Amino acid sequence: MALKATIFKAELQVSDMDRGYYHDHLLTIACHPSETEERMMVRLLAFALHADEALVFGNRLNTDDEPDLWQKDLTGGIQVWIDIGQPDEKRIRKACGRSGQVYVYTYSGHSADVWWKQSAGGIEGLKNLTVINLPGKTGQELAALAKKTMKLQCSIQDGQLWLTGEDKTVQADLKIIKKSA
Repeated sequence: MALKATIFKAELQVSDMDRGYYHDHLLTIACHPSETEERMMVRLLAFALHADEALVFGNRLNTDDEPDLWQKDLTGGIQVWIDIGQPDEKRIRKACGRSGQVYVYTYSGHSADVWWKQSAGGIEGLKNLTVINLPGKTGQELAALAKKTMKLQCSIQDGQLWLTGEDKTVQADLKIIKKSA
C-alpha cells in the first residue's frame, strides 16, 4: 500500500514592501512521504517570495513535467517556474526553455554549495535563471514552524524576509548565487 501525502493548511499573510504586494492566501500543501517538513517549508517560503493570485503548487514529486511552484498566464504559457533543491542541469535547461523566468532555491548547506560548483558551468549562461541559496540553519528553523494548521505572516522589505508563526520568527537571509539577466 502506497503512503499518502500529509496535508497541511496555511493561512499566509504576505506583506511585500519591495513589490507593493499585500495579500492573504489560504493554502493547502501536500507534503509527499518522501519530502521533509524542511523542504515543504522552503516551498512555502518560495511561495511567499513570489506570491501572486496565479501562483500554484506543482506536482514535481510525482512528475518531471511540473515544478514545485509555477505561474501561468491566461494562455497557459509558463511565466514563472520554481524548483526547490538541487535539480539536474537537463531539468533546468528544459525549464528555462519553457518558462519566462526560472528560480531554483537551494537550502541544504554544504551539499548545495557542492551542487552549484558541479552545475554552474553548464547553467551560468541561462539568461532567465536565478539561483538562490538559504543557509543550512534557515531551512531547519523554517521546519520548526511547520504545523498541520499554520497561521503565518511574511514580511519582505529591502530584500530581507521574516516569516512569523504563532510563537517564533525566522529571518531568511537569502543569498543570490546567480541572477537572471
